[in-house]
Amino acid sequence: MLRGLVFGFTQGFSYDYPMMIHTPNEAESLRAEIAALAARMIAEDGADYASAKRKAAKQLLGNHKVKGDVLPDNAQIEQEVREYNELFFGDTQPQRLLHLRQLALEIMDELERYSPYIVGAVLNGTAGNHSDIHLHLFADNTKDVAIYLLNKDVQFEVSESFNNRNESIETLSFMYKNEGVHLVLQDQDAIRSGHGKSTERANAAGLRAILAEADTE
Repeated sequence: MLRGLVFGFTQGFSYDYPMMIHTPNEAESLRAEIAALAARMIAEDGADYASAKRKAAKQLLGNHKVKGDVLPDNAQIEQEVREYNELFFGDTQPQRLLHLRQLALEIMDELERYSPYIVGAVLNGTAGNHSDIHLHLFADNTKDVAIYLLNKDVQFEVSESFNNRNESIETLSFMYKNEGVHLVLQDQDAIRSGHGKSTERANAAGLRAILAEADTE
């Protein structure tokens, strides 16, 4: 079995040698193991995809580098998260997801002027006990969003990241009805130019449609 092979290979060694994958089946099996372990970390601990993938590979392979691309993509991990939720949280996860989607819609209606879009686990249906609500907002002046929240007595924290064009992106994070909310702020040019469309997202009307469809099931 590949897992036994991997552990047997790494046990007792700390050298940073590349690990050889000899056949496509070995690579596929290892990729599936990493995806399954990463999914458990996401569902049980609330890890993000990047760190879960990295930790899963480290746990299975130790310090050995893998020759070739055997790391699973996010789509494969997402499918594993769905299956994990169905298997271990089938009685509670659907209600949790519904709750987060309803709260997200409340926030999106409140922030309608900033063209909010929902992204991430609450949108794709994999949200669990550790999931927060993630929204993308668009404004001519992103500082207006912060001012709007302050006028509503919302206490938030500000963090900064950089997109693939090395542009600074601010995120406002706060608690809403005991749930974490993260607002990623972008200017109106981003939505007009279509930047970020590769990320799955839905506006308020789209989220309402998802809720209505789930209500009929």
